[in-house]
Amino acid sequence: MTELDGKNILLGVTGGIAAYKSADLVRRLRDAGADVRVVMTRGAEEFVRPLTYQAVSGNPVHTSLLDPDAEAAMGHIELARWADAVLIAPASADVIARLAQGLADDLLTTLCLATEAPLVLAPAMNRIMWAHPATQANVARLRERSATILGPGAGDQACGEVGDGRMLEPLELVAGLAALFPGTELTGTRVLITAGPTREAIDPVRYISNRSSGRMGFALAAAAARAGARVTLVAGPVTLATPAGVERVDVESAQQMHEAVMERVDACDVFIACAAVADYRVATPAEAKIKKQDADMELALVRNPDILADVAARQRPPFTVGFAAETHAMQAHAEDKRRRKGLDMIAANWVGRPEGGFDTEDNALEVTWEGGGISLGPKAKTRLAAELVDVVADRYRQKTAHAGGPA
Repeated sequence: MTELDGKNILLGVTGGIAAYKSADLVRRLRDAGADVRVVMTRGAEEFVRPLTYQAVSGNPVHTSLLDPDAEAAMGHIELARWADAVLIAPASADVIARLAQGLADDLLTTLCLATEAPLVLAPAMNRIMWAHPATQANVARLRERSATILGPGAGDQACGEVGDGRMLEPLELVAGLAALFPGTELTGTRVLITAGPTREAIDPVRYISNRSSGRMGFALAAAAARAGARVTLVAGPVTLATPAGVERVDVESAQQMHEAVMERVDACDVFIACAAVADYRVATPAEAKIKKQDADMELALVRNPDILADVAARQRPPFTVGFAAETHAMQAHAEDKRRRKGLDMIAANWVGRPEGGFDTEDNALEVTWEGGGISLGPKAKTRLAAELVDVVADRYRQKTAHAGGPA
């Protein structure tokens, strides 16, 4: 179960090139268990046709305030009452200004005034428009009225400029929206999570690393926080935003990650090792850039500390969850790892395949513990993370109940 299961999400789409992302956003919301209805402004229809949103949402698309068929039953009021949350994505500078002024001159702005559901906006506009004092004042006014602003992100824009103003990606918006509906499965629990790759220096400009994007670990941190836990996320070098309510510690190498975890592990109840930690590092990294000379070059490698094994081997270990990324014999290798390291649980997934694993938005897991297991996915990592957190919370409660309380 996820925080958005069974929730009614009213998605408002305004005019802007980012409207093309909103079709995928509808799909991601439905993947998370939400029922989605779409309201489009006239400007939005210039970029994406209503039929697109009808196809991906499975519901009729609403475009007009004065729709005779809908208004026979006061359709705009019905929609306003139906929604558990109203998400406007993209939210243009124009709609932000009109909402700040309390205008109700089309279906979307009327709904926003008529609903008691939380209002969430994902701004998308040129960087200069976003930075303009008028826009910033309008955003501040909406925040004062308890609106949630997700983003914007920074990067390349359709106009050719670079800067703040990009609409957040669909999975980021799903996670931000889910934060409005916190759970209680891990209330009072302290969770420590590792995520992303590590980088092992060869010289000042080169390193050994892997293809981990960090998405699964960050999704787990967000899901655990939404479940009520106090979450600390030890992250390798990734370009992901810190999930809401999560304390983040940035590291680069496996040794740095080991030190960060060991400094904090005694203060946690649950440890989830999702990071793809390098098993080896260069014995003696060069102090200056290595110049190309010989046809061949050899690097002497030494073993890195085993973070997961060191945590599980402590005198009073937390509930310890490992990950196993495998290219063959997945379940056999994962079960061997769980037993050998004395883990409470292990989540295994295939890598090196196009349908899941590293650097993808979807994944599937085979989760096992002593005497049991469950298959999760394939599905979006955000939803998969929420389901795994539910499993972890259930197994953790069973263990602590049997032991007479948390360690």
